[in-house]
Parts: sequence; structure tokens; C-alpha cells
Amino acid sequence: MSRLPAPMGLLIDRDQPLTFSFDDKPYQGFAGDSIASALLANGRFLLSRSFKYHRPRGPLSMAGQDANSLVQLPSEPNVLADMQPLVQGLAATGQNFNGTLDNDKDAWLGKFSKFMPVGFYYRSFYKPKGMWKVWEPIIRKKAGLGVLDLKFQPEYYDKAYLFTDLAVIGAGPAGLQAALSAANAGAKVLLIEQSPILGGSLTYARFDIEGVRGESLRRELVTAVENHANIQVLKQATCNAWFTDNYLPVIQGKRLYKVRASHCLIASGSFDQPVVFRNNDLPGVMLTSAAQRLMKLYAVKPGNTAVVLTGNDDGYLAALDLHEQGVKVAAVVDLRNGPADRALLRALEQRAITLHVDTTVFEALHESGMRHVNGVELRKITGQGQVASSALKLDCDLLCMSGGYMPVYQLLCQAGGKLAYDDQLAEFTLSGLPRIVHVAGSVNGCHSLDNVLSDATNCAADIVTALGRNAQARVNLAPEARVNFPWPIFPHPKGKDFVDFDEDLQVQDIINATKIGYRDVQLVKRYSTVGMGPSQGRHSALPTARLVAQATQRNISETGVTTARPPFVAEKLAHVAGRAFDPYRQTPLHRRHLEAGAKMMPAGIWQRPAFYGKASQREQCMQAEALHVRNKVGIIDVSTLGGLDVRGPDAAELLNRMYTFAFLKQPVGRSRYALMTNEHGVVIDDGVCARFAENHFYVTATTSGVDRIYQQMLKWNAQWRLNVDIANVTAAISAVNVAGPDARKVLEKVCTDLDLSPAGFPYLAVRQGTVAGIKARLLRVGFVGELGYEIHVPARHALALWDALMDAGKAFDIRPFGVETQRLLRLEKGHVIISQDTDGMTHPAEIDMGWAVSRNKPFFIGRRSVDILEAQPMTRKLVGFTLPKGSVQPLEGHLVLSGPDISGNVTSCEYSETLGQVIGLAYAGFDQSQPGQHIPIRVEGGIMVQATVVKLPFFDPDNLRQEL
Repeated sequence: MSRLPAPMGLLIDRDQPLTFSFDDKPYQGFAGDSIASALLANGRFLLSRSFKYHRPRGPLSMAGQDANSLVQLPSEPNVLADMQPLVQGLAATGQNFNGTLDNDKDAWLGKFSKFMPVGFYYRSFYKPKGMWKVWEPIIRKKAGLGVLDLKFQPEYYDKAYLFTDLAVIGAGPAGLQAALSAANAGAKVLLIEQSPILGGSLTYARFDIEGVRGESLRRELVTAVENHANIQVLKQATCNAWFTDNYLPVIQGKRLYKVRASHCLIASGSFDQPVVFRNNDLPGVMLTSAAQRLMKLYAVKPGNTAVVLTGNDDGYLAALDLHEQGVKVAAVVDLRNGPADRALLRALEQRAITLHVDTTVFEALHESGMRHVNGVELRKITGQGQVASSALKLDCDLLCMSGGYMPVYQLLCQAGGKLAYDDQLAEFTLSGLPRIVHVAGSVNGCHSLDNVLSDATNCAADIVTALGRNAQARVNLAPEARVNFPWPIFPHPKGKDFVDFDEDLQVQDIINATKIGYRDVQLVKRYSTVGMGPSQGRHSALPTARLVAQATQRNISETGVTTARPPFVAEKLAHVAGRAFDPYRQTPLHRRHLEAGAKMMPAGIWQRPAFYGKASQREQCMQAEALHVRNKVGIIDVSTLGGLDVRGPDAAELLNRMYTFAFLKQPVGRSRYALMTNEHGVVIDDGVCARFAENHFYVTATTSGVDRIYQQMLKWNAQWRLNVDIANVTAAISAVNVAGPDARKVLEKVCTDLDLSPAGFPYLAVRQGTVAGIKARLLRVGFVGELGYEIHVPARHALALWDALMDAGKAFDIRPFGVETQRLLRLEKGHVIISQDTDGMTHPAEIDMGWAVSRNKPFFIGRRSVDILEAQPMTRKLVGFTLPKGSVQPLEGHLVLSGPDISGNVTSCEYSETLGQVIGLAYAGFDQSQPGQHIPIRVEGGIMVQATVVKLPFFDPDNLRQEL
């Protein structure tokens, strides 16, 4: 291996050699290497083939900002070799080639590029009709990339939440300085850095002729940050998007952090930009920052003889780095008429490095097979994008280029920032950010190290002030030289002057797109696919904007760049689908349940008692609780029921439109069943709508559905603009249900200001009164099929209410019962549970809920779809079924069959001690839904049981018990 001596190689551990293979050839690297750095250390520069023309490609940025280093791993395609850490025994291969990577049989495609102009496939393969189906597999085979491993076993991914005063994106000099300044003022700071070490450009760039300032400053800042109690650091972590109110998804390894920050400071830096000339994509042609990363981070000598092409003073400093590490610098080629810092001229002279000013590389020369650059053709610049006819050729095996910088604007634009092009600076600037989003460093147009630090200090002061803390005094910024060359684009008559390396797009491709009529840069992107590859325009956005502006005779600010949508880098579906989190919530009565010996279970986001007793005795406990409710009296915590207060002159009109039933004429003091469908006529929720006053309704919703229903009400009313106020009071109100033959006797002991008699408080009536001295809303409902009262009180009084009811019920042997018991009791009554007994296709008629659909009102959400669905022949129906005691009990999801075909599935099933048989609900074919028929259900072990379809409900069909 060709390695530079220490202190080069910040990332590698020379004491840990690793062996790996690439295209079945063995190589050696070190711990800390990437695949690309290890291959380059072994002299292997050709890593991939381009997407369209199969041209040889080598690393361009060494920072994961391009597709030139995409390789195949055994279980994963399209891996960025310059970002993928090297591990022992790793086996990588090239991809997208025919034959071998070195001798790709499809490389001839580049010779026919003039027959494949931009958008040619749109115009060539769609006729005659049907021909696309013939061409598509051929094109996909030729332009395909990696290969998926269909035997790959899913791995564990998870999520975590983080909360902070300030999230700093980027731990370069600006991010480090800002984090320190804010933390010193007492703010809690989260610092997010994509690299394995902190420092950003301080880890690889040169900031002075002597080359000492960057490393000394890095050590000083990093030491202070890592030892600060107020700063939490996430390394090798990517902030992949910005969402409203500083919600930041941050990916670190196999974990997705969901970050919430009061303020967000984006110090993301800038992308080094290539120069456009013929063959600027050859292996051995790379950005100056890539060469510096190779030397300083990985101790890799990037070449023996280099030419440095630059549009700023940073190129001169990179040339000094190359020279110090033993690379012969054949020439520095300055697009300008010389450096802004004249001291750099003396530095080149002292090292006998030739300087060419007002000059560009017009063509990169190559060896046979185009596997590596072996020289350059230089020409004097005579105008914008124009060069002289005379040329100078130089030999080299390394060409470093930098035409300037592009701010890493993606997160800022997602936050609402606007890009504008400054013609004097020849770069984009940002404005229009929300007050909680801040920007500092080179992404904010500060490029000299002193200005970067000062800008970060000032930005931190603004944030600290906004957080209500004392900030240090602001610092003035010094004037600085322009770092972007205005037009680093030099079209070649033979083409191969690449604007987008990912998509093999040349200068003429972009110009031709505008000639066809695509003047808007967004349309140019979609027609030509520029910026649609893995690098997402990191190096093509700026030259594309310049070319489109020139071709359409507009300025670059008018042209702009394409929309920067999330994610910032490609993310795996596993990060999104990894372990989900729900808020963990307990009702105000949680302590009482534990004291009573409850076995808790999750119900949506809430913890609820499943039953009371030992976990091993579920069946006995549940049956005993159910019998107690049927014969005496029980009490259950129903605080998790969704609660929505709907008030205003149009309250009844809103509910009339949202739910299937009619509510305009609902009497005050009465409740009504409320069924909701979506636009497709699918049942999505149900509850009870209680009218306490002419303009006041209290609506309950399912535990898991209330947030969604609340959002739906707000969404629809944003369109309808009714005079109504909607409040989600679920957390503010707690409720209990007292049910059983003795329920009225218990309530009479603690509620003396209401007439609780059957005539004074009938079934489905609602009242407001006082229970145990607590103001309450009372609903006479019967979900479990018994005389029952729901009592709703402010959450802070829930414990007092529970204790009073338990004390009042001692004389009647009152006992608490759990959710599992409640579900058994409701099953005996044939009451459905939305999302358990319904699915994403269930419409009211399928669950015998036609009675809950008003036929007289002209509109409710889903009305037209419900009418259409009901007019069609039914193919399935939810039916009740029974099995004798002792039968094998079907479980939820077990299949209902009709001959060899599946006709439905079980949705609920339990043994009922009250009825002495197994009862359940299941979808069955419509021709199987008549009471008395038998339906075959396949249960555990493939056993078939024959269940009997019965008319619902199973228990008390005349509802005599709940109307006592």
C-alpha cells in the first residue's frame, strides 16, 4: 500500500490492518478506511462505470457527494465506497458493467452519444404503440445499477427521541464555535456531525501558508466541545430533513432520532464545485477537497504528478498540501488573473511550482481504455466559456479542480429559505428563514476562517438572546475575496464535458432541453434527469442554473435551482419502519388499578387494566368479572375514550356532515350513536354524540382514533368554514362506567341532585349534575348490555370520583372490571369494535349498520360512496357464530372458508360463561350469512371446525336489561 507518514491519516488506525476483496482480488487496508480510500491506497482508482455511457469512474469528492464510487456489497447495492467503512473480510464488487469492470463491453455506448441526446427515449420508444414494453427490459438491463439480495434477512432498527434548546447541524469550525458559545451561556446543545470526527473542513483543508492553524484550532475547539457538560454530540449522524417547528429526523447507524429543538442552527458548510471541461469525469480527476481528504484523513497519496485547476485561493493552498506530501505539482492553473492573496505567488515560487493564470483545462487526456487521466490540455480563457485555439499539454496522473462553492442549502430551503444569486460574488445566498432557524459559516457566505468563527459567534448570540439568556457582544466581519469563478464551464466541440456525473449529462444536453422549450429549471430537471441521481444536484445544480439562465437569456436568480426535498441523503426503509414509538400514557386512575391487582395492557397509547388478578388466570378472572357485571355491579375506567367538545351555532351542522346519522334535530339532553365513514364509504370510527345544549355537543370517539377524528373535523371545517369551535378534551376529562343491575343503586348514594329513575333518566339520556360533590356529565349508555352510566369529570377529580363510587358500592359488592372483560360483554351484545371487527374496506351494510345511516339528509362524508356500495351485490357480511362449549376456539384472523376458497376471517371470539358456549364475529361470504347456516373455520393446526351462524345479539336480544 502507498501510505503517507503520520500525522497524515486522522481516521485510520495503522495498528489494525484489515484484508478485503474487490472484484475477487485481495487488498489490504486499515481500520478507519473507507472502501474507496483503501482501494486508492492500493493504486486502484477505477471503482465504477457511469450510468448511461458506462464510462470509467473514480472518486470525485471522497465525501459521499457523488455517484462515482457506487459499488455492490453482497447484501446491498449502490453503496458509496467513499463513505462505507472497511471491515475485515468485506467483499465488494463493481456494478453496472458488462464483462469486467476494467473491460466493460458496453463502453462503446459513449461513442454513440450523439445518437442518444437528452430525452431521446421519450421520443424514440413510445411508438408504434406498445413498443415501450419491448424496449423497457433492454434499457433497464443496460442502464441498471446494483443487484438486490432477495434472501437478505431484515435487521433490527429502532428510534429514539431527543429534546434540546439548540440543535447545531454540522460540526465544522462554525458549528463548533456556535455550540460552544451557546453552551457557555447555559443553553442545552445537540451537535450533529456526519463524519466520524469533529472539525469539518478543519480536518482536511489548509487555512494558511504555513499549514498549522487548522489542526491547532480543531484540537482546541473539539476538546472544549467534548468536555462541555451542556453539549451532546452525535457523530456519524445525518440530519436528513427539516420539518415544521424544528422537527429533525437524525439518522445514526441503525437508529433514527426524532429531534425537537427550540432553535436550529444550520452550519452545513459548502460543496466544492467541479469545473466543466472535456473528460472531467476520468478516474484521477477529483475535487481539490477530495485530494486533501485522501491525504489528511486516510494518509493516501492521491497521485505522483498533479495539476491543480482553481477559481479561488484555496486551490493554491491545496497545491501546497500536495507538494508537502511528495506529489509533484506540475502546475497551478488559475481561472482568474491571479490569487487574491499575493503571498501565495511567493509560496509557489519558493517551491518551483508553475502558475498559469487566465487559463483553464480544456480537456483531460487519458491512457488507453480511459482508465485514468494521464495529462491535460490547457488553453487561455478569451471570454465567458471561450478559449484560445492554441493549447499547452502537460503530463499528470492527478487533476484537482475547484470552480468555487455551493452552499449546502437543502435543509435551509426545506425550512422556507429562499436562494438568490449574487452576481458580484458569483454564488447563491440564502434569506427568508423562520425565526427559529439560523445559519452560520460558509453556508451563509462566510469563507475566510476568521469570518466563519465570527459569524458563528454572532449567530449563537442571537439564539442565546431568543432563549432569554445573556449573550456575548457581537463581532464585526472583515471583507473577503470572492471564492467562486463566475463561469467555470468550457464546452468542448467533441462533448463529454459533464455537468451531471450521475446521469452522464453534458453541456449540450442542458442547452438542448431549453431549445425544445423547457425554460423552467424544474422542467429541465424532469426532461433531462439532471440532479435526479444519487448526488441530488450537489455538483450539477449550480452549472445547470448558469446554463439555463444563459440559454434563456435570464439572470441566474430568476432561473434558480430545483426544489430540495427530503431526505438529504438516501435512507433505508428500515429507518422509517424500525421500532415505532407511541406516547406512553396512564389514566389518572392508574394507581388504583395497580393497587387492585390489575394486569395492565396497552390500548392505543394508553395503559389500561386488561383484568384484575394473576396473569396466568386470565380466563377465570375475565369470566368472573363478566358474571359479576351481569348479576351485580361493576366499574370500569373509560378515561381513554376520545372526547371532543363541539360548540357554536353550527355545531349540529358540522356533526350532521361528519357522521352518517342525523343530528340537526337531536333533542337537548339525549345522546345518539355516531358512525363515521370516509370519502370511500369505509367505516373509520364510532362513538356517542351527547347534546347538552342547543349549541353544545360532547362527542366520544374510539381510544385509538380520536386524534385522527379531531384532525378530520379540523380539516373539513377549514373548507366548510362553519361557525363552530372544536376542542379535543380527551386528556382533560376522565370517565368511569358503572354497569350492572345494581348500578342505579350505587349512583343514587352519591348523586342526589338528579332524578335517576327510569322515567327521569331514561336510556340514551344525558344529564349534567353533581356526583360525590364533583360536577359531572352523565351519559346513560349500554355498551356492555346492562343498566349503565358513564360519568365524565375533570381529570383532576378522577381519583376522588373512583373512591367515592367504590365506597358507595361496597354494600352492593361493586368490583372493577377490565378491558378484556368489557370486550367479552360487548361481544355477547354483538357490538363491533372499529378497526378490530372492521377493516379498510368495511362499509355500513356489511356490519348491519344501515340503521345508523340517515336516508333523509342530502350529504355526509362518504354518502355517495355508501349509496354506490349498497347498490352493488354484497360479497361478504359480518356474522355472529357459535360453537359448543369445549370446541377448539378460533382466534382473531383465522380463516372462514367456502369450499377451497377463503370467504372471510374471524374478527372476535371468546368463550362466554354467561351463554355456556363459544361466541364470535367473523366475515363470511354473503351466501353463508343466514342464521342457521354452518361456516367452516380453519383453526390452529389446520383443524376445521363448523360454526353455526346466529342472529345478533347473542345475549338479551330485546335490550330489556339496559333499559331498566
